[in-house]
Amino acid sequence: MRTALVRRTVLTASAVSLALLATACGSDKADTKTDAKPSAPASSSAPAAAAKAKTNAELAGVIVVQADLPDHVVKEATPAEAAAAAGAKSDKPQCQPLVSAQSMNPVGTAAGTARTKAVAKGKEPAADASPEEKAKAALGALGATATSVTLASYEGKGAEEAFAAVKTAGTACAGGYTGGQGGDSLKITKVAPGAAVTAGDEALAYTVTGDADGDVMSMELVVVRKGNTLATFSALSLAGTAEQPKAVVDAQVKKLG
Repeated sequence: MRTALVRRTVLTASAVSLALLATACGSDKADTKTDAKPSAPASSSAPAAAAKAKTNAELAGVIVVQADLPDHVVKEATPAEAAAAAGAKSDKPQCQPLVSAQSMNPVGTAAGTARTKAVAKGKEPAADASPEEKAKAALGALGATATSVTLASYEGKGAEEAFAAVKTAGTACAGGYTGGQGGDSLKITKVAPGAAVTAGDEALAYTVTGDADGDVMSMELVVVRKGNTLATFSALSLAGTAEQPKAVVDAQVKKLG
């Protein structure tokens, strides 16, 4: 069963709980008490090298929230999720930047971080839908693309260096690697260029293929640098093939200014 397989793998950023959240919340039941309206975009007037790195609190003010993505269910990552992700490691040191980017971790040493999760909403069943139709809609929601978003801010040229590290790893690790966390592991068999992304000061995208106990999983990884902030987007689906999270990327980059 794919749900069980994903639950046992690393690099998923709580995709199972996030997908279940979308099923439970529906289109109008997401928690919006603390994020009733989109936050104002961050100022981008200062050059990256001269700008002071943002703190955790400052990044929390510019990360996407529910009001920014009405077609998604958005939930802030918990401290427990962040702590668990911090242990994600690669069997190949040169591939660690990819594992970090997929696991809601900053690449390299960041001065501030913020994390959240967004899952695309499925089509809502009609009010008079049959139990079978409602069950089908629920299963469809579980196959929606779930995206983990991580913002990391750096001093000096740290963001440029972190971006370069991911780009280098994408080439060096094209043939695969293994990511591990908490005793679990996921074998990555291929890293290939994804659909081109034009955003921020520089951006890259990869399609990452994994082997979860014989089940093939295709995940999308997008990395965008805006000034001295690096935004990483790691997307997967319990159905096995994720879509590139364009709406999430666009909304987040807009908020970075």
